[in-house]
Amino acid sequence: MSETFVKHGSAPGAAAAEAAYLRWLREGSAAVVAVLDLDEDANTLTIERVDSAHPTKDAARQAGRELAAIHAMGAEAFGAPADGWDGPNFIGTREQSCVPTSRWAPFYAEQRVLPFAENAVRAGNLDREGLETVQRACEALVREDEDAPLARIHGDLWTGNLLFSPEGPRFIDPAAHGGHPLTDIAMLDLFGAPHLDAIIDGYLDAGGDLGRDWQRRIAVHQLHPLAVHAWTHGPSYGSALVRAAEEALRVVD
Repeated sequence: MSETFVKHGSAPGAAAAEAAYLRWLREGSAAVVAVLDLDEDANTLTIERVDSAHPTKDAARQAGRELAAIHAMGAEAFGAPADGWDGPNFIGTREQSCVPTSRWAPFYAEQRVLPFAENAVRAGNLDREGLETVQRACEALVREDEDAPLARIHGDLWTGNLLFSPEGPRFIDPAAHGGHPLTDIAMLDLFGAPHLDAIIDGYLDAGGDLGRDWQRRIAVHQLHPLAVHAWTHGPSYGSALVRAAEEALRVVD
C-alpha cells in the first residue's frame, strides 16, 4: 500500500484536525490509516491510499476487534478531544463542540443532538413539532443519566468510513472524541455496514462493552447522525430523526 491520497480540508483547520484525530485513534489500532504528511498552510493531509477488497465475514470480525481496541484506549471525559489538540472537531464539513463533560447524556444532548436538530429547523428540514419530540428524547436521556461506558470513539463511523482492503479493515475520516462506544456501532447499523453481525461479534469477543441493554438502545445513538443529516441532507432525514426520537422515548427508563 505504497500509494498515497491527498485530502484538502473543507474548512480552515480541517486537515490538521483530521490528522490529530487519525493519530489519536491509531494509538489503538494500525487499522486506522496512517498520516503521512500534513501541510497546515495549504490545509492538506496526505494519508495512505486504501485499495478496495470485497468485505468478508472474517474481515468484518477483524474490524470489530480493531474497533474494540480503539475504544479501549479511552479518553479523559465525554466530549474530550484528541490528546494535545485544541482546534476544531468536524463531522463531515460541519464543526461540532468538544467540551469535556463528566456525564454522557448531557454531553450527547447538548453538544451532539440538539445543535444539529436546531440547525435542521433553520434549514427547513425539521418542523417545530419534530424538534419538540427530539427535545423530549434528550430531556429523558438527561433525566435517566445513564452510567455510560467511556471510550475513544471514531464518531463518524458510517459505512463509507470503514473500508475493506486486501490487508483487512481500514478506518478513515474520524470525528473522534470521548464518547459512548455504542455510538459507533449504531452508525454502522444506520448506514448498513456489511456483515454487521460479524463486526459486533468480533467487538464483543475482544471484550468491547456497549453498555446495558444495548440492542434496544441503538436508536438513541442514531439521533446524532440523523440530526446532522437532517441539517445537511434534507427533510427525509428530519422524518427519520423524529422516528428515532420516538423510539428513544420508548426505551429510555
